[in-house]
Amino acid sequence: MRTDTITAIATALSDSGIGIIRISGARAIEVADKVIKLKEKKKRIYDCPTHTVHYGFVVDGAEIIDEVIVIVMKAPRSYTREDTIEINCHGGILVTNKILDLVIKNGARPADPGEFTKRAFLNGRIDLAQAESVIDIIHAKNDFALKSSVSQLNGAVSDAISDLRGKILHEIAYIESAIDDPEHYQLEDYGIVLSGKLDLILDRVNELLKNAENSSILKEGINTVIVGKPNSGKSSLLNTLVGKERAIVTEIAGTTRDAIEEQIRLNGISLNVIDTAGIRATEDKVEKIGVNKAKEYLEKSDLIIYVIDASVSLTSDDKEIIKMIKDRNVIVLLNKSDLTAIIQEEDLKKYLDKKIISVSAKYRTGIEDLEYAIEEMFFHGKIKMNDEVYITNARHKSSLLCARNSLGLVKQSIEEGMPEDFYSFDLMNAYEELGKIIGESVEDDLVNEIFSKFCMGK
Repeated sequence: MRTDTITAIATALSDSGIGIIRISGARAIEVADKVIKLKEKKKRIYDCPTHTVHYGFVVDGAEIIDEVIVIVMKAPRSYTREDTIEINCHGGILVTNKILDLVIKNGARPADPGEFTKRAFLNGRIDLAQAESVIDIIHAKNDFALKSSVSQLNGAVSDAISDLRGKILHEIAYIESAIDDPEHYQLEDYGIVLSGKLDLILDRVNELLKNAENSSILKEGINTVIVGKPNSGKSSLLNTLVGKERAIVTEIAGTTRDAIEEQIRLNGISLNVIDTAGIRATEDKVEKIGVNKAKEYLEKSDLIIYVIDASVSLTSDDKEIIKMIKDRNVIVLLNKSDLTAIIQEEDLKKYLDKKIISVSAKYRTGIEDLEYAIEEMFFHGKIKMNDEVYITNARHKSSLLCARNSLGLVKQSIEEGMPEDFYSFDLMNAYEELGKIIGESVEDDLVNEIFSKFCMGK
């Protein structure tokens, strides 16, 4: 592990009210003392107690660079468990870069992406799952993702995994002890006892994996495609959902030629909405490309919102769309409910047995019913963040699947009457796979790859 002193700008590099330059490492206080002159008479950074805030100036020799607030945090009571200094200066690209250059000139080196959090992990302040939650907090796209990431930072996933590992390790230790000391540890009927315990462990693993299925949608958003034939009101619906004129709306059919993408928030989660070209038979080369793209987006969607102009009769284009979407997650909107309806819900049910809602995108009626239908389809009518542990990281899910497989092999060995030392091998595999989630058994290359995705200064 590198233990030299690092520095980076910890805030966005733009014109803003404040900028923060972070310094961490064995020489952090020494470096800060060289560039900071405190307002307090005859006082230096060396003299400051830990977890104190001070007012002063960043200076380069006799030149004052900026007026600053300095926070002093001494090891081990800091984010990295190293001596850490945070210089709070005026925001702005020029001033923050000048201070950063000065700190580097006086003994620190530029930090790698995520290196502060990496040091927090390597120094034992947080485990790998908690470290990954830091970047998830920064990238959170909705309320659920944020709350879930904060929960993981506070140890929700780590505690669940550690509990499972503790139970598995207990059985490994018992088997090894019984093999080494059969007089004091009995293995008679142990397979039956172990099988019962494994059922409980597998129930918990399966529960975490079940939550992982919905968690990915909650974290990344529901990939939603709006389809329909031209002039059915798709673009008007998109504008209504987004809350602004995002798509061009005219009475001319075929106005939308390319897909328009927007992300909207729905009661704490995200919809990644794509408004596609109207699907119809056409000889127009450009429009035909848009229609083919719309069909491609359908294949990749989690949810299809099928918009029908209820004021006109169904056509062969509608029937072609119905054929493409009948086996997918679909909500049908009978749009233009402010006009005289030609198509009724019972008419459409003959062709497509899906949730049907009457709406007017123009006057925003029925939109709340659409929101509830989405909640009902994906989250059984209620989106909430409770005390459950949510697995939102693909790496964590992969390790859980491998652990489940190894535990299944132990069950198989018990059923086939294999010797107990066979149990230990697969139990240890499960233990190590779970360890990868919290960083107990993980390769350095993987650690480096994970932290390389962090932003600079974090």
